[in-house]
Amino acid sequence: MKKLAILLALFFAASVFAADISGKWKGTAEVEGIGAIERTFDFKVDGTKLTGETESQLAGKSTIAGGKVEGENISFTITASIQGQEFTMSYKGKIVGDQIKLTVELPGGNGSAEYTLKRI
Repeated sequence: MKKLAILLALFFAASVFAADISGKWKGTAEVEGIGAIERTFDFKVDGTKLTGETESQLAGKSTIAGGKVEGENISFTITASIQGQEFTMSYKGKIVGDQIKLTVELPGGNGSAEYTLKRI
């Protein structure tokens, strides 16, 4: 019984640790009125803290801020400049096997877009 309790404790403790998604990832989202937007992410993970950069043709480079990796869940924001206007966009997602599924809230209350990222 004691061994079972120890194994269960180790299993649950392991599920709390942040996944190491450090490195470059790429994905494409379909945005109504704009079309396909390809975005590259360069993630850096330190414990549960997520930092890095992201880049797209539409908005150029942006710094990842306020990022967290908690188990399979990730979240962060970026500030992007589109046609001279700055927008903050919030990303939330899940690590699913060798992919990351992300949802981004589009600026100006224009809905959301879905990315499926693959490591490059």
